[in-house]
Amino acid sequence: MERISTHQFMTLSAAVIMGGTFLLIARFVTEAGGRDGWMAVLPAFAVTIPYGLMVLSLSAQYPHENLLRISETIFGKWIGKIIGFVYILISGYYGGLVLAMVGLIYEQSVMPLTPRWIFYLGGLLIVFYLASSGIEVFARFSEVILPLIVIGLVLNLALVIPRIEQGELLPILSDGLKPLFSGGLNVIPFSMAYILFLGGILTFLPTGKKELGQLKTGVWRAAFLVGILNTLVVLFQILVFGPVETIRLSFGILELGNLVEISRTISGIASLFMGVWLGAVVIKVSAFFYMTTWGIETVFKLKGLKWRLAVSAVFLGIAFGFMRGPSLTIELSFVESYLISPFAFVWIPTLWGVSRWKKGG
Repeated sequence: MERISTHQFMTLSAAVIMGGTFLLIARFVTEAGGRDGWMAVLPAFAVTIPYGLMVLSLSAQYPHENLLRISETIFGKWIGKIIGFVYILISGYYGGLVLAMVGLIYEQSVMPLTPRWIFYLGGLLIVFYLASSGIEVFARFSEVILPLIVIGLVLNLALVIPRIEQGELLPILSDGLKPLFSGGLNVIPFSMAYILFLGGILTFLPTGKKELGQLKTGVWRAAFLVGILNTLVVLFQILVFGPVETIRLSFGILELGNLVEISRTISGIASLFMGVWLGAVVIKVSAFFYMTTWGIETVFKLKGLKWRLAVSAVFLGIAFGFMRGPSLTIELSFVESYLISPFAFVWIPTLWGVSRWKKGG
């Protein structure tokens, strides 16, 4: 059985939470919360912490078991199987939608004339390689890509500082705290998507008391790192474009890159970072690919190359079903808000609560 270190867990957690959130988050948050929406980003990502601690506490009680097996132990075989089946459906469908976003990003940014299926197939080949190589290779891949994502975002934001219009943030809290609540609801699904991934990767985590404390520290560090970076992404887009234009732009971070000028000799650096952005989205797709295969293995006892190929075919089929950008964005938002969030919100606290009740009884 493969194992990953606590440091690998932290970087993998941050990379999965981050995924491609920085590409769409400004639009989602600003549309719901207006010019004050950026203030809701960090608190919304902080929701990851209590849920992550609940999951890790369950892991301490049931070492080397994922949440699907733990659910079968606590709720019984059939209820556990139903939960696992829902887990598979959500993971497979959402993973295919995120794969579709790979093609959309490249088509709308640097390669508009290239057939989208090339991006789908290229991204899926990387995902398939990572899934076939094992969780340790996936964790090492995240260790390489995450620093590049952080450097890319910080550099991109720093270089557009001359374009900032401070007046775009005024007036602050003119509509009270309600917009913050609305904006936060659009961010929480990103945290809940990670929690579902965490529920599956428990099998590969160390279970010692010291390591458990380090895993808990890794969760809150990952949540705050991603929360702070995404807060800056939203804040800078509002400062540069204003709230109305931020809502209109599909991928505002790419537009920020296109505004960059360095000594009038280097401009439009968004294309330079496209490889890094691709790596971020591939990590997200890989996470849901792993989740789908873990679910199939746990619920149906099926594993091996042919099942990974079957999951790949499903991902491709879903991606080809959403060729139009607006429909893809709407579907992503729907799955995040009405499938992933409710499922994780109900499943994790209920499982944790019943487990503690049985232990106390």
